[in-house]
Amino acid sequence: MRVLTWNLFHGRAVPPAGRDLRERFAATLAGWDWDVALLQEVPPWWPPLLGAADHATALTSRNCLLPVRRRLAERWPDVVKSNGGGANAILLREGRFSAHARRRLRRWPERRVMHAVRLPGGIWAGNLHAQVHSAERADADIALAASTLLRWAGDAPALLGGDFNVRRPRPEGFVSAGGRGVDHVFVRGLAPVDVELPDRRGLSDHDPVIVRVGSLRA
Repeated sequence: MRVLTWNLFHGRAVPPAGRDLRERFAATLAGWDWDVALLQEVPPWWPPLLGAADHATALTSRNCLLPVRRRLAERWPDVVKSNGGGANAILLREGRFSAHARRRLRRWPERRVMHAVRLPGGIWAGNLHAQVHSAERADADIALAASTLLRWAGDAPALLGGDFNVRRPRPEGFVSAGGRGVDHVFVRGLAPVDVELPDRRGLSDHDPVIVRVGSLRA
């Protein structure tokens, strides 16, 4: 199974493109080889429009008066920036989720949420965007996300990916499957196989990471 984690930078590019880039992001995602995608800083109206067979969304911060924010962000994305609203999203290329759960990690200084889905076959996949500008707060978000996901998964295999906002996260109960910078995927009950860093072609300010994981050998 191939797992992608990518922070979409609220649908913006580097350097700024000065226009809405949803179709370009969707085409880029469609061109990569992944089975489940864990996305952060996603414009909240994007997930149903990204071409996945199934999707799950968890709103994060700056979503008050979202219809107004959306209109402004679609017209002036590089001026509005993160004030267009934020969400985490999990996309599934084929099949359907059999469960979706959310856990709020904090209200202040920004709302942070870990959400997770049960994939076909029973694996639980969690998506995290930890608090920025504070390693202490990020570590607290990571610890709560990891313990919550393990409780939801029970004896089933689990993976936790996303933007951890620290370069060496250590979620208890998980081992690293690969990452770059602050973007990582960790697994429990699965075997890391390899890591790919696809070309984002100027989209976002984060590099996407695709990890391939398999079943543990008996």
